[in-house]
Amino acid sequence: MAEMTKGQIEASVSEAIIKFEKEYMGRGPQEAKTYILKDLIFVRLKGVLTPAEEQLAKTAGGAELIKKTRMQLLEGARKLLENIVSDITQCRVKSLHTDISTKTGERIIIFTLDRDFEAHMTA
Repeated sequence: MAEMTKGQIEASVSEAIIKFEKEYMGRGPQEAKTYILKDLIFVRLKGVLTPAEEQLAKTAGGAELIKKTRMQLLEGARKLLENIVSDITQCRVKSLHTDISTKTGERIIIFTLDRDFEAHMTA
């Protein structure tokens, strides 16, 4: 990996996750922001729900259905997402955690890396 700044790496992760969302999920988020903190990478996606999902989310049963469907889709692509982050950071991804808010349309994805990545980066 060429010497990239923390901001450049965060931007690269955001761009790669946006591309993944568009290609795999069929629609990209309105906004994506990535934060690196020691051995953690936090990705915050805004505006991920489709208009149909926004309507479905108005009921408790619909919101639950969206969460289950989105979780299942992401589980199916877990290895792909881990590889995306590993390719950018040159770290092994130990775990991936995610949740989606059917109220705000935000999704959070957290990657746990095998080492303190932030300690080895330039500012």
